[in-house]
Amino acid sequence: MNSRSIALAYEASNEDIATCVTEEGPQVADLIVAYLEQLGVEFVFGVPGGAIEPLYNALARSGRCGGPRPLVARHEAGAAFMADGYTRETGRIGVCCATSGPGATNLITGVACAFDNGIPMLVITGQPSLPSFGKRALQESACTGVNTLGMFRHCTRYNSLVSHPEQIESKLLTALQRAVRAPRGPVHLSIPLDILKSPSPVTRPSYSIADKIRPASLIDTDATEELHHILDQAANPRLLIGGWCGEAIGAILQLAALRNTPFVTTPDGKGLVNPLHPLFRGVFGFAGHALARETLNDPTVDLIVAIGTSMNEWTSSGWSEALLNGKLVHVDESAEHLARSPMARLHIRGRLLNIFERLIERIHQTSHGTAFEYQRQRTARELQPQDSPPGSLLAAPAQYVSPATPITPQRLMYDLGRLFPSSTRFLADAGNSVAWTTHYLTPADHRIGERRLGGGGRRPDPGRRLTHGGWLRLTMDFAPMGWAIGGAVGTAAGNPHVPVVCVTGDGSMMMNGQELSVAVAEKLTVIFVVLNDQALGMVKHGQRLAGAEQIAFELPPTDFAAIARAMGADAHTIRSPEDMASLDIDTICQRRGPTLLDIYIDPEEVPPMNLRMQILGTNI
Repeated sequence: MNSRSIALAYEASNEDIATCVTEEGPQVADLIVAYLEQLGVEFVFGVPGGAIEPLYNALARSGRCGGPRPLVARHEAGAAFMADGYTRETGRIGVCCATSGPGATNLITGVACAFDNGIPMLVITGQPSLPSFGKRALQESACTGVNTLGMFRHCTRYNSLVSHPEQIESKLLTALQRAVRAPRGPVHLSIPLDILKSPSPVTRPSYSIADKIRPASLIDTDATEELHHILDQAANPRLLIGGWCGEAIGAILQLAALRNTPFVTTPDGKGLVNPLHPLFRGVFGFAGHALARETLNDPTVDLIVAIGTSMNEWTSSGWSEALLNGKLVHVDESAEHLARSPMARLHIRGRLLNIFERLIERIHQTSHGTAFEYQRQRTARELQPQDSPPGSLLAAPAQYVSPATPITPQRLMYDLGRLFPSSTRFLADAGNSVAWTTHYLTPADHRIGERRLGGGGRRPDPGRRLTHGGWLRLTMDFAPMGWAIGGAVGTAAGNPHVPVVCVTGDGSMMMNGQELSVAVAEKLTVIFVVLNDQALGMVKHGQRLAGAEQIAFELPPTDFAAIARAMGADAHTIRSPEDMASLDIDTICQRRGPTLLDIYIDPEEVPPMNLRMQILGTNI
């Protein structure tokens, strides 16, 4: 949101709390909703229940006045996944809620996923009324019952019980600030029923909070200047672009182009770049490319600048010595991330956008005008996108274009990338879906950057991506099955003008596929691509690669297309490349409602998961 829209939202929220309330006046729940409207939040994802009912009453009043409204999930974990997807797409904070007891505990998996992946989220759970604490009230989850506040302590950045109406503004503002400032993540407020329906302590929000939670423009000037000199002196540098680079990706790619510096990405960073960029050398980490490992292992490389990456198992390629050595400079906003690279020659902490804009300014200042302009124009001419990924990048290039039936997963990734429009958002679920998309998926988008090569920021041209989430979205640390199903619904709710493709497995679909019903109810353009191999694929292939017992991976034959139609969605069964080619993708992408593609893939194709097997102690 820009400053004007934030101001308008604030004015609207001040009016709405006075008009869209009960005859008795605004309640605490109305005040919460008014603050959400200030932030431009459109939806609260959740499942209603008795202890949270006042919040739903406030959302009903708000929705009638054009403010935030409820979007009902089918399971609370799905609600948290939706809030996650909404945040990644819009940049606004995702909000989810649940009633006390099992409603709150059902949220925890989705909240823990957001915590480990650094996704800002406001989580609101109900409690029975305060006077009933300790009396075994139905679904009591205070310290005298099943202590959900204690459970959320380990997967939130802020966690508090609101015990008096006068606390709500200060605790809500504190929570929101903690959610959006590094280290980012979910925050939790547990609010008893009687507090939610108590008269609001104020008739309208006391504060304009948008300016209090905007990104801090922090920059370590001395360390940034040192990096500028290190880059100038480096003979053969490389960049590693991580998944936290979204806001700064234009400036980072601009720097790479001006210095003609090859780069690799982490798995979660792949979606921020065009894989056809001529300086792209592949994905380093889980399901990555041999070329990326070779690029960083090259003995002539004397500098590796890792940007916006947590250095976890999958993003560091199993804490590889190719990355974690004295050649490393680690640039990140999070001190927690920097703590995982103590061997680096330099740490730079601050807002990535400011750091890389400063580095570009220094290039301008230290370059002669005519010579620099000549180099800029030459670079722009030379850095043209490739037509397709080079064969040396892919583990099985023949399978990528295979005409075989059943369709190979590699060929499916090829078809998804070329058939869907460049504005498509792809979300890949835990399991084989992450492996196949990370290694093989390449979108039909031939732009190589968001900014001009000559320096200086500008507004994106019409049609350029505004989201910081990238075209491919994954989970890294905490990777629950079914995340992408709810995440895709939240993404489409946040941006109903682009197609959203959820690549998921049959196991994940059986676990969380009920959220497809939400896309039907909300008429959201989500395409659910189900990799149907009648197995928990990563389990099956992992057991085979490890020489372990072949057990507990088989799934019964399931007609997911029939299930989707029963829920009210459109659906197609795909067995071959010819079936994929026969789809009317334009019609599917224009349909106001979801479509499911039940794709019977070759079950014998082994996903690129060698790194995972090595970490588990298996020699392959």
